[in-house]
Amino acid sequence: MELLPTNWRTSSRSKSGGQCVEVGRVALDAAVRDSKDRAAGYFTATRAQWSAFIAAVKDDRFPR
Repeated sequence: MELLPTNWRTSSRSKSGGQCVEVGRVALDAAVRDSKDRAAGYFTATRAQWSAFIAAVKDDRFPR
């Protein structure tokens, strides 16, 4: 039985232009999808992967 993501949400810091991602839950993991094209699907990340990604964003490790 495949688990589907639940509790999709966008960041409270997202702008209203619709250019953001949504994050949901699949068991203990995270699911991510494009808010402009929800039908395109989503990808998942383990809790450890998602935590590492969030830490990298907060540390500003991605060039703009």
